[in-house]
Amino acid sequence: MDNAVDFERVKEEFSNADLDRKVQMYVSAEGLTQDQYRDLLKLFPTDQLSLLEQALQ
Repeated sequence: MDNAVDFERVKEEFSNADLDRKVQMYVSAEGLTQDQYRDLLKLFPTDQLSLLEQALQ
């Protein structure tokens, strides 16, 4: 499977997910590059970053 195409699907799913699902997807994502994690983080609502920080601890 083409990683670039697969990541585009992940980004689309992440973008359409509710906040709880976004947190779960980000925390459980495996095999992504640093740039891919950064791309997902750009799609996360900045006013809710504290929820993501708590989940990552």
